[in-house]
Amino acid sequence: MAQRDQLDRESFSCVICLDLLKDPVTTTCGHNYCMSCIKGFWDGEDQRRIYSCPQCREAFTSRPVLKKNTMLAALVEQLKKTGLQAAPADHCYAGPEDVACDVCTGRKLKAFKSCLTCPASYCKNHLQSHYDAAPLKKHKLVEPSEKLQENICSRHDEVMKIFCRTDKKCICYLCTMDEHKGHDTVPAAAERTERQRELEVSRLNIQQRIQHREKDVKLLQQEVEAVSLSAGKAVEDSEKIFTRLIRLLQKRSSDVKQQIRSQQQTEVSRVNELQEKLQQEITELKRKDAELKQLSHTEDHNQFLHNYPSVSQLSEPTDSSSINIRPLRYFEDVTAAVSQLRDKLQDILRDKWTNISLTVTEVDVLLPQPEPKTRAGFLKYSREITLDPNTVNKQLLLSDGNRKATYTEQQQSYSSDTDRFTDHPQVLSRESLTGRCYWEVEWRGGWGVHVAVAYKNISRAGDESLFGCNDKSWSLDCDTNSYVFYFNNIDTPVSGPRSSRVGVYLDHRAGILSFYSVSETMTLLHRVQTIFTQPLYAGLWVGDTAELCEMK
Repeated sequence: MAQRDQLDRESFSCVICLDLLKDPVTTTCGHNYCMSCIKGFWDGEDQRRIYSCPQCREAFTSRPVLKKNTMLAALVEQLKKTGLQAAPADHCYAGPEDVACDVCTGRKLKAFKSCLTCPASYCKNHLQSHYDAAPLKKHKLVEPSEKLQENICSRHDEVMKIFCRTDKKCICYLCTMDEHKGHDTVPAAAERTERQRELEVSRLNIQQRIQHREKDVKLLQQEVEAVSLSAGKAVEDSEKIFTRLIRLLQKRSSDVKQQIRSQQQTEVSRVNELQEKLQQEITELKRKDAELKQLSHTEDHNQFLHNYPSVSQLSEPTDSSSINIRPLRYFEDVTAAVSQLRDKLQDILRDKWTNISLTVTEVDVLLPQPEPKTRAGFLKYSREITLDPNTVNKQLLLSDGNRKATYTEQQQSYSSDTDRFTDHPQVLSRESLTGRCYWEVEWRGGWGVHVAVAYKNISRAGDESLFGCNDKSWSLDCDTNSYVFYFNNIDTPVSGPRSSRVGVYLDHRAGILSFYSVSETMTLLHRVQTIFTQPLYAGLWVGDTAELCEMK
């Protein structure tokens, strides 16, 4: 009965989908297929324009016209009603992509296991002997494989169970007696065990690296979110600050306008009042002039002399000495004062805008870049730096666009600025330094130079204001005989080739400050690794002459 069911399944199953026929059609060679299956098969042959039967391979010069086999369709439907279904999973037939059983005759079933010892592939039915027969139980069974022949020695037709470590290849036992004689050989299973251990170690290493990378990815994602939040807040805060600044300027503009109009009204009122008094005086004088004129025409001498004392008396004139006319110079001084304020604001905005722009562009989420190795690499980070006249000591003369400082015995007539160094011939740069920066200092004279960086709030007077004698500045003392590095009043001797030019590299975010001797080559003199908490400013203590070089 089971054999008959199997026969029925084979008779009414499509060899393409291995299921019961659906909309069965019959080709001219007599084989039956599901209509959709055979159409799909022939669709793949459209380019070659040669159509064949999947079973017997009979070729057709043109694509056959398929018609439904109504009789076969009726039989299939009838069989479905009686409970006949497609072949169960363990009796599935081997398709083009499957490994077929090597024992099956006729239409082959799909292999369930492959035996490395035999070597052959078996369906469940033909594999049973490997479970029942004692000698076969020791055979090595694996998942179905089409590459079993690769386990057979092409020379001796024997299973390759040995691994030659000398030649790093699998061989059979006969190979150990000829071409691999004397080689380092071990059983393939033993080699597999050792390599398996190495594989597990490699996998563990890979998994650890995956975990680290996933952690890095997560960290970077967090950084992206943090950058976005920080950028959003910076934009919002900047808009608020600029809005307040604009409102402040608008208020100041309104205040000035109101003061001008108020003063205008006061002055006009004063002028109008004086003008009215003068007009009244003119009227009175005209009246008096008319009386005097009339008196002058009186012919009676007695009458003239009688009336003259009363008519000739004049009232006190209005005091006009306070009238000081200044043509075209009324509120022009206000305009000049506002223009002066505008110029100062423009200077501040120009100077500070450079710092703001650099601060924005130097935001760097990733790890700090490695320090350059060549001068060309350093020059990529070069900064044009000038010296600040408001900080320069009065015994230093600035020149060359405020890039050069020269020591003088005669004090310069600088203003008394609170930012000015008073006790040491020092000066700070006008520009603040953040991000990655590089600059060079050229010096001359026997007294040398201190090449330094410092915070803005470094003291301006006393011993604690000297570069390197506090925790707010880092200084390299250069003279013709030696180099000494100073920080927080601690000196560190530095060795290196003497040069009149010193290069300074700063990576503010990474906390790296490096000093280089610059000549034909660059030689590292001293490197500092710390944490900078404020923007830095370049500094110079000048014994003779020192200059911030133009980078080329």
